[in-house]
Amino acid sequence: MLKALFTLPRTVWLLVLVSFFNDTASELVYPLVPIYLASVLMAGPKALGLIEGIAEATGSLLKLFSGVLSDRLQSTKHWVVGGYTVAAIARPLLAFTTAWPMVLALRFADRVGKGLRSSPRDALLAQTVDKEHRGLAFGLHRAMDNAGAVVGPLLAAWLLAEHLPLKDVFLWASLGGVMAVLLALFVKEPKRHTDMPVDHFNWSVKTLPAPFKRYLMVVALFTLGNASNMFLLLRAKDMGFPEYQVPLLWALVSFTAALFSTPLSALSDKLGRVRIIVGGWVVYSVFYLLLGLNGHPFLVWPLFAFYGLFMAATEGAEKALVADMVPKEVLGTAYGWFNLTAGIMLLPASIIFGWLWQGANPLTAFGFAAACALLAALLLRVWVLPPSHRMS
Repeated sequence: MLKALFTLPRTVWLLVLVSFFNDTASELVYPLVPIYLASVLMAGPKALGLIEGIAEATGSLLKLFSGVLSDRLQSTKHWVVGGYTVAAIARPLLAFTTAWPMVLALRFADRVGKGLRSSPRDALLAQTVDKEHRGLAFGLHRAMDNAGAVVGPLLAAWLLAEHLPLKDVFLWASLGGVMAVLLALFVKEPKRHTDMPVDHFNWSVKTLPAPFKRYLMVVALFTLGNASNMFLLLRAKDMGFPEYQVPLLWALVSFTAALFSTPLSALSDKLGRVRIIVGGWVVYSVFYLLLGLNGHPFLVWPLFAFYGLFMAATEGAEKALVADMVPKEVLGTAYGWFNLTAGIMLLPASIIFGWLWQGANPLTAFGFAAACALLAALLLRVWVLPPSHRMS
């Protein structure tokens, strides 16, 4: 695996560094938003669910838009640079919000940036490497993305421990955003081997392979139980964690994911994507059930590390599986539909989770999420791919 890592193209390594700096900035802000909403703006789980659901779901519409256009216009770089630029501008502006609708607007802008860049970037990664190293490339990308998600929360925890106000902490996010944009400018557009008309747009999923469409349905089911990760941080805060420790919990998740993303995703090149993804979804289900039941803050640390294994097993393998299922000529469109499906379902997922939590209790909300994950894992294993293709 180490030898293969050093043979990966320059484009992969550039995108890896871009993701590192972008996620350092993003995750400096991300774990502090629920604290800011609860302690400064006095907003509860319902507001958090609405903010995250709308921001993620509507931003995800752009993932299809940018994916389709990157295929039709045979261009990826401008979408990548533009997406990182929008996010880099939006995040520090959280320092100037005075009400939760303003937080919603800026979280929405941040997700718009993600929507513009995600599908073209994923297509660019898939086009740059061959199938035998596809899981490795996506795994490395997710590993460095999660490494940035370690540095960001650690920086946030240090700034809070130094008694810096939350609003001032948000301003630090501008540094990582600037670095991400500058590095993205050095990414080279890949050579295209097909001549496709630039005036024909086909948004329909009907022309994509049947196994891929079944995969989208299963991803939708899983995501229905995969509400915003901010609920995990809110759960930790409700269990008595000091504010400065909440970012450390998320840093632990990201550290575990960064440590295992590359080897587990590379393992999917050998053992098959489906096996790795199913295992990750089962881990997710167990984690959510235990966190809903758990009342002892001490046990939260190993549980959050356990959650990082889910992320490591699934984030790279899920995207590599998309590239295994569709022709290269429509990779941007396929990633658009994949990202749209995963993103649009966050709206009902986050709203349902918030209402179940506030209307019933945390165990009901976490139990619902665990059940969705288990059912999705079963369907992925027995329904999405024919038996002869389940190693792919």
